[in-house]
Amino acid sequence: MYGWIFVAVIAISFFSISQISLAQSQIDDHLSPRMQILQGILPHDVSCKDGFELILKNSNSLPVCVKPETAERLVERNWGTKMSFVLPSEKVTEEHQTDLKRSPVSFEVLPASSGGILNLYVNDADLSTSPRGVDIVDTEGLIEITINGVEIEIPSTMVETYPGSGKFYLRVALPNSIDGKPLSQDDIVLIRYIDKTDSVGEMRVSTASFPLSKTYANLELSGGGNRIGHEFTLRIYEPDANLDSKRVDRIPLSLLEFRSGSIRTTLANPAFSANSGSLLETGPNTNIFEVKIKIPRSIGGQTIHIGDWYEIRYVDRSTPSGTAEKVVLKQRIGSYPN
Repeated sequence: MYGWIFVAVIAISFFSISQISLAQSQIDDHLSPRMQILQGILPHDVSCKDGFELILKNSNSLPVCVKPETAERLVERNWGTKMSFVLPSEKVTEEHQTDLKRSPVSFEVLPASSGGILNLYVNDADLSTSPRGVDIVDTEGLIEITINGVEIEIPSTMVETYPGSGKFYLRVALPNSIDGKPLSQDDIVLIRYIDKTDSVGEMRVSTASFPLSKTYANLELSGGGNRIGHEFTLRIYEPDANLDSKRVDRIPLSLLEFRSGSIRTTLANPAFSANSGSLLETGPNTNIFEVKIKIPRSIGGQTIHIGDWYEIRYVDRSTPSGTAEKVVLKQRIGSYPN
């Protein structure tokens, strides 16, 4: 009888200790931003574990916890906004607003390709009327965007990036054509911002123009690429993959597709004899990634012949504009001597 009581006491004690350990584990393991969002926490209220900072991605306001040096890099590229910028008190907010009033109006543009997304940031403290809240401003009569002289449709409102910032975000979907004519890389986008009440109470028009860009990433070959079985370097310029300015970053080979005739595979296929499972950044903060590969004689039983064309494709899914941009490099086997 006493033996069974002793066993029961031990079992209960073990269960209690296990529950305490589980609870402690849940406290120690900081919930990810995604799990916090699923629990109903607002993006700007997400907490990060010690040593990490919260930023909101500008394209969709999703929260991300990153190291301070990475946060600085992402903010510099206008990829996201640091929530540590939100001012903690009404007094500081008023001082910040005074500083903003002294600052001239300006705007920043992240270029995009035809059919892509144009990200526009307007810096105008006069539009920030709610120091403790996020302002939403009507764009009619304030912003005009034209391509080759033809005005395009833009959203009816733009949103302040965070409370009291005086910086407003506008996401514009660009058309594929103007007046029935497809857009090209050389077509010009013109932005006009009409500031009706500048610092001296007068109307001022600010403008910026730029050509459409195809993509931020760029592929190139070095040391060959036209001979079967000969090693060459595949290089990609990809600023968006440079997430840590103090470390060498990587782009997985599985993200690059190889096409030739009916062959469809990725560079992660062992047939390419890659010297690494990823394109490695050439050094901290260079934005340039490389890997050495060979074009094989055959892939999956299908032969590659002299004179065949092949393509290496990379889809840049992390552009600042939030669009998926396809980069294609074409090469012909034996098209020129090494």
